[in-house]
Amino acid sequence: MRPIAIRLTPGQDLRTEIEKLAKAERVDAGCLLSAVGSLTTATLRLADGVTVKTFQGPFEIVSITGTLSPDGCHIHLSLSDTTGTVIGGHLQGGCVVNTTVELVVLAFDELSFSRKFDPDTGYEELGISH
Repeated sequence: MRPIAIRLTPGQDLRTEIEKLAKAERVDAGCLLSAVGSLTTATLRLADGVTVKTFQGPFEIVSITGTLSPDGCHIHLSLSDTTGTVIGGHLQGGCVVNTTVELVVLAFDELSFSRKFDPDTGYEELGISH
């Protein structure tokens, strides 16, 4: 296992930077351990699997979880607004860093993740190789 940590700065796109990090660090199988920070804008695919909605912040990142592979990332994000109301969903491009995001990833060098279309779900699903 190999820990990776970076700090994102204002204006960066959260999803884009996670994907760039995974590529630069050659993460064949990884997970998000932590992301602490804030966003100005959040774009999420909602639980119906179809609706994509953009929300205007500011927001605090409450939680993040996901898997990283060379074929793509699958990440869920929860955010709280200035009233403490929490929203969440599937991370899309368009989640813009406000002040910072402290991001920690764990790479599993003994595994390889892939994404392949699953006709039963209609989505690119996780494949695991040892």
